[in-house]
Amino acid sequence: MPPTDVRTAPTEFLDLFTDGTTEFTGRTAEFTDGTTEFTGRAAEFTGRSAEFANDALDGLHAWGPARTPVGTFRLTPVRLDRDLPLVHRWMNDPAVAEFWELAGPRHRTAGHLRAQLDGDGRSVPCLGVLDGTPMSYWEIYRADLDPLALHYPVLPHDTGIHLLLGAAGDRGRGLGSALLRAVADLVLDRRPACARVVAEPDHRNTPSLAAFLGAGFRYAAEVELPGKRAALMIRDRVLRDVL
Repeated sequence: MPPTDVRTAPTEFLDLFTDGTTEFTGRTAEFTDGTTEFTGRAAEFTGRSAEFANDALDGLHAWGPARTPVGTFRLTPVRLDRDLPLVHRWMNDPAVAEFWELAGPRHRTAGHLRAQLDGDGRSVPCLGVLDGTPMSYWEIYRADLDPLALHYPVLPHDTGIHLLLGAAGDRGRGLGSALLRAVADLVLDRRPACARVVAEPDHRNTPSLAAFLGAGFRYAAEVELPGKRAALMIRDRVLRDVL
C-alpha cells in the first residue's frame, strides 16, 4: 500500500511535532508588543516551510540518470496531465491491484497522485524511465515524516520506496532488483544525511520481498500497519558495498 496521507495521520503521529508547534506559539506571545518584529519572524517561518517543500528530498527532480546493468534509468516526477492514463492502467492490473488497492475509476488514481503532488514534498510520485521508456511507478518518501515512523525505530532522514513494474513481462526476471538497487544508490548518493533506505511491502508479496533482498536490502522485521502486515526491508549505507 502507498504511504499514509499525513492529513489522515493518527493523532500520536501528529504529536511528534507538538514541541516545535509549542515553541513557535511561545515566540508568538513574546512578540505581541512589536507587530513589525513578529511579522518578520512569521515571514521567516513561512520561508522555511517553503524551503522544506522544495528540499524534503534534496531536489529529487534533479537527481539525474543512473546507469544500471539493464540500461539507463531515471526517476521523473509525475505530471498528472501527462501521466495519469498510464498510471491508472497499471493500477488496474490485477497483480498490482492486489497490493496497491487503487483499482477503479481514473479519479481514484488521480486523487492518490494529487494528494502527493499538492503536499509539502515529503512524498514524490515518479515514473521510472528505462532507456527513454516509462515502465514503472515509484513513490520516494521521507519515512521519518510518515506514519510508518510510528512502527519501527526510525532514524532522521530515513527514505522510503514504493515500486510497481507496469508490464507483466518485466516482472519475475530480475529487473525489479536491478532498479531497486539503482534507486537506493541514487537516494544514498543524492541524500548525504540519509543513512538508510526503507520499504514495507506486504509480507505475502514474495516476489517483491525477493526483489528487495536481491537489491541489497535486509529483512529487518514484520510490522503491523493500517491495512496490512508488512515486511520491513532496510538498505543501510554502511552495508551498501557488502550486500
